[in-house]
Amino acid sequence: MLFNSIEFLLFFPAVVLLYYAIPGKLRVFWILLTSYLFYMNWNPAYALLLLFSTAVTFLFGLLIGKRRTKEKAAAEAGRPIHQLSKVWVGVSFAVNLAILFFYKYFDFTVDNLNVIRGWMCLAPVTPGFDVLLPVGISFYIFQALSYVVDVYRGDVRMETNFIKYAAFVSFFPQLVAGPIERSTNLLTQFDTPHKLEYDNVRDGLLRMVWGFFLKIVIADRAAILVNQVFNYCNYYEGPTVLIAAVLFAFQVYGDFAGYSNIAIGAAQVMGFKLMKNFERPYLAVSISDFWRRWHISLSTWFRDYLYIPLGGNRKGTVRKYINQMIVMLVSGLWHGAAWNYVIWGGINGLYQVAGGITKPFRRRIQQKTGARTNTLSWRIGQVLTTFVLIDLSWIFFRANSLGDAMHLLSSLFRGWNTNIFFDGSLLKLGLDQTEWLVLLGALLILLAVSLMQEKGVSVLEAVKRQQLWFRWLIYLAAIFVVLLTGIYGPGFAASSFIYFQF
Repeated sequence: MLFNSIEFLLFFPAVVLLYYAIPGKLRVFWILLTSYLFYMNWNPAYALLLLFSTAVTFLFGLLIGKRRTKEKAAAEAGRPIHQLSKVWVGVSFAVNLAILFFYKYFDFTVDNLNVIRGWMCLAPVTPGFDVLLPVGISFYIFQALSYVVDVYRGDVRMETNFIKYAAFVSFFPQLVAGPIERSTNLLTQFDTPHKLEYDNVRDGLLRMVWGFFLKIVIADRAAILVNQVFNYCNYYEGPTVLIAAVLFAFQVYGDFAGYSNIAIGAAQVMGFKLMKNFERPYLAVSISDFWRRWHISLSTWFRDYLYIPLGGNRKGTVRKYINQMIVMLVSGLWHGAAWNYVIWGGINGLYQVAGGITKPFRRRIQQKTGARTNTLSWRIGQVLTTFVLIDLSWIFFRANSLGDAMHLLSSLFRGWNTNIFFDGSLLKLGLDQTEWLVLLGALLILLAVSLMQEKGVSVLEAVKRQQLWFRWLIYLAAIFVVLLTGIYGPGFAASSFIYFQF
């Protein structure tokens, strides 16, 4: 069930109304039921996979929690400690990652195995079955695994109520595309009775409207041109490829940040507070800064559960750079079972390593040249440089194959003819003049809001301070703009979110 579908616009109000109408103790059952109904709308059979992963991590959470209590008691008494809890963590990870590997990476592995067998003049392997990727499997498995580690570390108590834990793993607003929540935040909120509060409902709905603006006004409109160029990349070069690459940067941001805002807003309407997932990433002044702002729930997941356990920056500079590369390569593979995603992750890892290595030299150059690093022009230069580097890596992320990505990169530097800006060529890529004006206007709104937020100005709070009639005029105008200018797909078929495939 897509957020930008008629089904969801009917489903969500019904869920909220009954959620607040039923007694507090029954609400967790209602959340669990509706979350599974939400997920089963794609493929009912894969709800069993969600249930299995939930049951496995719940069971191992119990085993680890009880074992950790015994291990702490043994340590305090000076008795020998058998770290069986570590074994349970390992088994839990092995089971869940095996599920993820089979459904997400089995075909990728077979394809690469067949390439190697071809080099050896051996017949290809042909599996006797097809594997369909379940929606959101990477998200809910990572969320469940983080709970296991949190119990082991003592950050959260083991959960003994399976219904509550299952609701945490399957919470429908963020189930299929995040934010990837932590047990320390979301799980504990199921213990709190949520009252129907006007501020939560208003702010949550307005955040959802902003999410729909990012998704159906910006992302889905930009996707029309982006898909044309990337899917038929042999026909385009020079400025056309550049425009498509730049628009994809805003498409993927509008799509994913749009989903996250809708998810956070929907949860807020129900009284839940989800973690922030984006913080104006295209205003970042470095690659490291970008990754602190982009897909925050995943970046911090890899930091806490992979980078730090690998040693982080505690074992020397070289080891730190190796750990950064490992994290980014794994992040690339997490995003998709294809080499172009791995290359995308590797490029971003190399960016960070190169940034760390060259930092002392860049500082010396700044000091010798007397560069004023506290000026607006310096910051603009940093932002533009970061955006260019990130946008080049997005080509690998969006390209249909590694070969297409390399072709697009080479095409970027060929056929530079500025006449396309004046001869109507851009109007032949799927967007007419009106659509271009709407898209550019929407991007200007996004830029203005982002700059105000960067300065600490909350647009919502500024609106809320106005007179009642003026506030509601703005609310209704925002809804009207989204409804009027949104892209709803052929025959008003809702367009899927990009990150559903991950």
